[in-house]
Amino acid sequence: MPIRSTMRTRFTIWRPLATAAVTALLAAFLAPAAAHAAPRESRPVYSYAHAIRESVWVDTGLDADGDGKKDRVAADIVRPSEPARQGRKVPVIMDASPYYSCCGRGNESQKKTYDAHGHVVQMPLFYDNYFVPRGYAFVGVDLAGTNRSDGCVDVGGRSDIRSAKAVIDWLNGRAKAYTTRTGTRTVGAGWTNGRTGMIGKSWDGTIANGVAATGVKGLKTIVPISGISSWYDYYFAQGAPLYDGGPDELAGYVESAGATAHCAAVQKKLADGSPRSGDWTPLWTERNYVKDAAKVRASVFLVHGMQDLNVRTKHFGQWWNALAEHGVERKIWLSQTGHVDPFDYRRGAWVDTLHRWFDHELLGYDNGIDRQPMADIERHPDQWVTSRVWPPHGTRATTLHPARGAQPGVGTLGLGPATGTETFTDDPKLGETDWAAHLTTSTPEKAGFVTAPLTRDLRLSGSSKVTVTATPTTSSAHLSAVLVDLGPDTIRDYADSAEGITTLTDRTCWGQSTAGDSACFKATRAKTAQVDSTVFSRGWADLGHYASLDRGVPLTPGKAYTITLSLAATDHAVPKGHRLALIVAGTDKDLIDPPSTKPTLTLDLSRTTARVPLVGGTAAFERATAGRVTAAPAARTLDGVRAPRATRHVPAS
Repeated sequence: MPIRSTMRTRFTIWRPLATAAVTALLAAFLAPAAAHAAPRESRPVYSYAHAIRESVWVDTGLDADGDGKKDRVAADIVRPSEPARQGRKVPVIMDASPYYSCCGRGNESQKKTYDAHGHVVQMPLFYDNYFVPRGYAFVGVDLAGTNRSDGCVDVGGRSDIRSAKAVIDWLNGRAKAYTTRTGTRTVGAGWTNGRTGMIGKSWDGTIANGVAATGVKGLKTIVPISGISSWYDYYFAQGAPLYDGGPDELAGYVESAGATAHCAAVQKKLADGSPRSGDWTPLWTERNYVKDAAKVRASVFLVHGMQDLNVRTKHFGQWWNALAEHGVERKIWLSQTGHVDPFDYRRGAWVDTLHRWFDHELLGYDNGIDRQPMADIERHPDQWVTSRVWPPHGTRATTLHPARGAQPGVGTLGLGPATGTETFTDDPKLGETDWAAHLTTSTPEKAGFVTAPLTRDLRLSGSSKVTVTATPTTSSAHLSAVLVDLGPDTIRDYADSAEGITTLTDRTCWGQSTAGDSACFKATRAKTAQVDSTVFSRGWADLGHYASLDRGVPLTPGKAYTITLSLAATDHAVPKGHRLALIVAGTDKDLIDPPSTKPTLTLDLSRTTARVPLVGGTAAFERATAGRVTAAPAARTLDGVRAPRATRHVPAS
């Protein structure tokens, strides 16, 4: 301060006599400040080989397994040793998972490994290898009831969320942790500044969503990859069951041997609270994070495959909309893949973007990522476009009307109101790829409605709703509504077991390695398929839940019922020369379970509509469906996409 005061006095005295020499002197004083400008990127200046590896057990405050003791969750930590010696605190990247011992993480199903002292040797994925040398700590948390943690798996409920939240509280000095699972010696987290970012795919990303919805202080950002936003929507689609199991079965899939012996009561509660009727119960309310979006303090970088038929895209759509409503800072990547991590379909760009995101959100670096486009969308395999905001400005819900055509079950889709009826009979042996393959042919199991060939591209961005008025012939009925891009294309083969990627034998390296934890991972490339139609958005419902999700009712044969199906969010451009189509049918094979009866349903077309999010709204549809197409896509030999495979009811690793 004295030096600064003296300098200010001198320049005040000599200001009337300022010369080039004085200006040069001023520049000399200012030069050091420019040389020490704020950093824009963390660099790998710390040793991964000499990183501190430790484990702590954090008190969750719960006793889910009923043994009379508070449950403790294990947190394995890898952090650079140099900042601690320098008295510097580091931020944390955290992945809370149930998969660290049962199933593994990532494309190579890596599990945690430990040395003879119980210290973590291999931490799955690249996060620790890459970010620890750059001045971050990485924390891998075993959810309650899994691996080395106490408690019981409750599939997205209070115990699951508290598993991770308690660790964030400990990192910020609000919870206790111990050096062993059963000991009394406490340990603090004085090495961290408490600023935490959560990341993870599938169940892990789901936990990130749930913890953010608690509003916990210290959680600065989350990066949910293919994450669930409401567990009801994982098991049911408006009353229609998506899988033949329930959360109790899922808990048994991931829980540790110790949890299996003590958690029967928790599993029974899960089973009792999730009836196969598809009725909404208090269990689902507890596991609905969307309702608590107003509590979210963290920024959100959301990643999802638009053909994910495990954690279906309704999850990201409703979560994104709720976050937007409450002004949460957010960013999004949407790929053509299924349930796949971006590390395995866009590796270099992903690591670079994630690095910049964490630097900005956790280190406070002004690197400009917050000023870049909000959305990256894969339009064709390995071909990406961006949107400044998502959905883009000018996107408007546009009401389209299905109308009867010249032959039964093959109608038109347009802006004008329609009259008449269409009839189809549920056939559980067929599904959306079968329907789309015969869109322009009259078949008894579906009603299809198609636009004329488009004269220009038509982009849909967001979530659609299809309102159907249907009269069943039996006491139960399930409905499907899908949007189809009718025309030849090359897409990622999402129906393949790898859901759009091929794993190669060569490896690429991302960070530093040790003998027990390699930073090198098998490379991948896009696995593609040539198709003549693409289903790009879907929705399903049980017609018996037409009035409420709280309770489904038997239908009265011959009575008309109206229900609105929520279709999954997407971003798809139907190209010039292709046609946009809507299909309404019954059971979508392998994607929903069939009803107890085999109904025939009659649609009242005057009371059936599709509200679709068109970029440019009604005017864009009018332009795209006017006049003649001057250049239609050339025909090609097609190998096609098989029917979507039956997905395990596990948010896969």
